Amino acid sequence: MQSLLQQYFGFDHFRAGQEQVITAITSGRSAAAIFPTGSGKSLCYQLPALILPHLTIVVSPLLALIQDQLAFLQTKGIPAASIDSTQSREQSQAVMSGVRQGKIKILMISVERFNNERFREFISSIPISLLVIDEAHCISEWGHNFRPDYLKLPQYVKELSIPQVLLLTATATAKVIQDMGAKFTIAPADIAVTGFYRPNLNLHVQGVKAQDKLTALVDWLRKRDGHHGIIYVTLQQSAEEVAKALSRQGLNALAYHAGMDSDKRQQVQKAFMSGRCPIIVATIAFGMGVDKQDIRFVVHFDLPKSIENYAQEIGRAGRDGQVAECLVLANTDNLNVLQNFVYGDTPDRRGIAYVLNDIATASRTSHKWEVVLNHLSAQSNVRLLSLKTLLVYLEMLNIIKPSFSYYAEYRFKLLCSESELVTRFTGERQRFVQALLNSSQKAKIWYSIDFDSLNSCYPSDRRRVISAINYFEEKGLIELQTKQITEVYQLLKLNENIDETVDMLANKFLIKERSEIARIQAMVDLLASNTCLTRRLSEYFADTQVPEQCGHCSVCTKGGAILPSSSKLTPLSQLDFSSLCHDLIIPLKGTHMADANMLARALCGLTTPLFTQLKMRRVHSFAALEAYPFAEVRLWCEQHVEASL
Repeated sequence: MQSLLQQYFGFDHFRAGQEQVITAITSGRSAAAIFPTGSGKSLCYQLPALILPHLTIVVSPLLALIQDQLAFLQTKGIPAASIDSTQSREQSQAVMSGVRQGKIKILMISVERFNNERFREFISSIPISLLVIDEAHCISEWGHNFRPDYLKLPQYVKELSIPQVLLLTATATAKVIQDMGAKFTIAPADIAVTGFYRPNLNLHVQGVKAQDKLTALVDWLRKRDGHHGIIYVTLQQSAEEVAKALSRQGLNALAYHAGMDSDKRQQVQKAFMSGRCPIIVATIAFGMGVDKQDIRFVVHFDLPKSIENYAQEIGRAGRDGQVAECLVLANTDNLNVLQNFVYGDTPDRRGIAYVLNDIATASRTSHKWEVVLNHLSAQSNVRLLSLKTLLVYLEMLNIIKPSFSYYAEYRFKLLCSESELVTRFTGERQRFVQALLNSSQKAKIWYSIDFDSLNSCYPSDRRRVISAINYFEEKGLIELQTKQITEVYQLLKLNENIDETVDMLANKFLIKERSEIARIQAMVDLLASNTCLTRRLSEYFADTQVPEQCGHCSVCTKGGAILPSSSKLTPLSQLDFSSLCHDLIIPLKGTHMADANMLARALCGLTTPLFTQLKMRRVHSFAALEAYPFAEVRLWCEQHVEASL
């Protein structure tokens, strides 16, 4: 290991925790690395991948993170590649060929790639040594960025007979660490927690009123002229406004957010990474996978979404080990906006009932339930991520069990003649290929595969058909297109009293909602703390090996910050309900969903699939009350809405 460490990475010794984790992996055990951001988690799989006999698969949550890791591995001469949505057919085929031949040691993918029927068919034939799950806190319902698709990973480990798993994260509480380890049966001795404290980060909280934040920011930045840093904001619009305001003050700054087209985002990121633009004003869309060593400051212009988000974002500073400043310009003005994001993720009771009734309808004629998630999201008016969470809850209740997913439509265009394709094969294989062509529905150019028709004239396992057309594509014989992923669930047992199940699930979402609101409050409590910020932050992540006082945070040097109270909002009782809501109620009436809850969502700017269909963002009053607490707006609507319908 020491030889490989020096040969490939140029290091003479391991950092804290690395050798423990790498030893566990190379000894044939699963492990977890809970290290601070920038502390070398990636080495824990990169080095073992060189030793292990077969493929190492790395699951990452974001394409930017994958691209950054690949760029690093290429500079080290380690054969690695990814399969992702940005690639052409030829690029994907080249990667798959390299994996089959054993030329690629590390394959990086998103977790959603496992939902791809063709990918599962391909990877099931590849010997795998190790599955690495980056940002592994996403697998825990109690993690700050729970992603339902991550919950399926233990199932894929069994299906693909993957012998070992490595979990990587920087932000996991004691509860999340226990949950992660249990899901993959990792022995406590093989969970390495190196501590959260980074002595080179100086944490500062400055209480500032909303109208004074920009002035305070400019003054603070002028004292750090020439330093590179990130300024985080909550909203895309804020990123644009703050960047322009800084530019007007002669500070070289650019905005970065998910609303920009990908080419523009890449240009901005390259300008920052190269040093041409020292300051980025960004939403949380920026940062994952950005490994710039000399970031000297991270400023939160708005409140972070949670302590976990805050920890992850400040972790991008000072990766070179030099001192870096982390500042929060804190007030409670956007506290309601943060909390309203949480309320927006809680599905309406009617949406939950729609899903349960759809399952009940399917169960009357079949033991399986087939669903296209985007369609179900639109029909039930439940956001896609919340719908996936709901389906996970239904799995936990043993109401449904995922069987597989498939593309509802496969179609192909021949790049050779029919006779040329058929005569490439002999015997039974030739008869199969001919039957496949004959049973497909042919338009002018494109053939659409009809699995039922093929099976009736030439009994054929679906898996064989997928394998065959993948082979045709790989050999350049066809151009293949797929559409519309369909999830297939096995139906187990649904409570005859559907209302009772709906109530229970609605309550489960409310518990999750309260947990997320409490997470935001914990963030506020941290920022307003009178005890050492560094110690309090470390203790949140189960690290007690820190001094009582760090001596270099704002509490230790200046005392606790006072967060100015929210700006005065006009009381709802003084607003004209009719004039404010009239244009919102009209489109809602046509859907029979014009109740207080839906109206409050529109007023607070909480998007739903229904609002997207109705193009509600174009209505003048949409998001008119986004600065108000959602619960208060909903109560106000309940007091008035019946009289308006």
